[in-house]
Amino acid sequence: MSDPETFRVEVRAWLERNCPASLRAPANAAVSSEDTICWGGRGWVFASEDQRLWLERMAARGWTAPEWPRDYGGGGLDRAEARVLREELARIRARSPLASFGLSMLGPALLRYGSEEQKRRFLPPIVRGEIRWCQGYSEPGAGSDLAGLQTRAEDRGDHFLVNGQKIWTSYADQADWIFCLVRTDATAAKQEGISFLLFDMESPGVSTRPITLISGSSPFCETFFHEVRVPKDQLVGELNRGWEIAKYLLTHEREMISALFGVGSAGQATLAEVARDRIGLRAGRLADPGLRHDIARQAIDAEAFAATLERVVDEAKSGLGTGAASSLLKYYGTELNKRRHELLMAIGGAEALGWEGERFDGGALARGWLRSKGNSIEGGTSEIQLNIIAKRILGLPG
Repeated sequence: MSDPETFRVEVRAWLERNCPASLRAPANAAVSSEDTICWGGRGWVFASEDQRLWLERMAARGWTAPEWPRDYGGGGLDRAEARVLREELARIRARSPLASFGLSMLGPALLRYGSEEQKRRFLPPIVRGEIRWCQGYSEPGAGSDLAGLQTRAEDRGDHFLVNGQKIWTSYADQADWIFCLVRTDATAAKQEGISFLLFDMESPGVSTRPITLISGSSPFCETFFHEVRVPKDQLVGELNRGWEIAKYLLTHEREMISALFGVGSAGQATLAEVARDRIGLRAGRLADPGLRHDIARQAIDAEAFAATLERVVDEAKSGLGTGAASSLLKYYGTELNKRRHELLMAIGGAEALGWEGERFDGGALARGWLRSKGNSIEGGTSEIQLNIIAKRILGLPG
């Protein structure tokens, strides 16, 4: 372990040399644009040369996954060093070099449950942004009751044969690979007989169909599997023991969602900046005292949430685990994001209601506000999270 302050000096100098200036400021005055996010993958087209350079430079140091072992492409940093890196990235408002379900969800599960061959095969490409992953969990008849899934995988000797359907599969139409829950023992109890498979989305028999949301975007998809051959070596963990992996991965998904919604991305303008740009200042401050109050309250709540998130993550990495705290983080992060979009609409006034045209930012405010309503459902509904919080954190009776 190096001295944190010595490491800070080194990180600060490296970032000054290597983080492109164009990636150190919000790109959109109202909401975070899809162009500010780099998802990586086989078909990814970089929004700019700076975006490509930033990913390559950070991945070369393993800093897209700073705490993963160096043997698997990560940065090998300890908790103190990783915190310094996060703080220095935030100081210059550097955008994340890579957004990836591989980094936030699959990677931690592979580190814990994957074979050595699977770790060496999949983790380094995830760090470099070469594989874009999607998550095959929810089904038309198994959303909140995830253990009721019916997609089946039949043992055919050297491979599994997968048939079934998933729904609300985020970015399935753009993903390279999927981590997927399948039923491998139809006679077992619901939570048993489930296995965790990895397979290529270009495998014969895989098809997707985007679902258009009220916001006009289509981030979610229906995903269909018809006689899909999956090699046996792409089973993670033990056969019929996938539910344990699924639950572990869900805690990381909720942490990822809570951080994204509650803290926001570095490419996102603050509410105060948006209000300044759209409304302007009078005597150095917003003239509307009610709006000033609401923006200040949101900023304070977001800071408190960020501190809580940091504490929970530190506790998890010290061996205490996250457990039910991930539900608390997911619920509150969701509520913060919905409040943020309500305030963006208030700041925008009548112009926030526009759906298209340059004057209305192409409807970015209205579309973002409508999209935020889905936050209460994705990653586990708010009702489910509140039930978990009541039972496992507050100890309330059933």
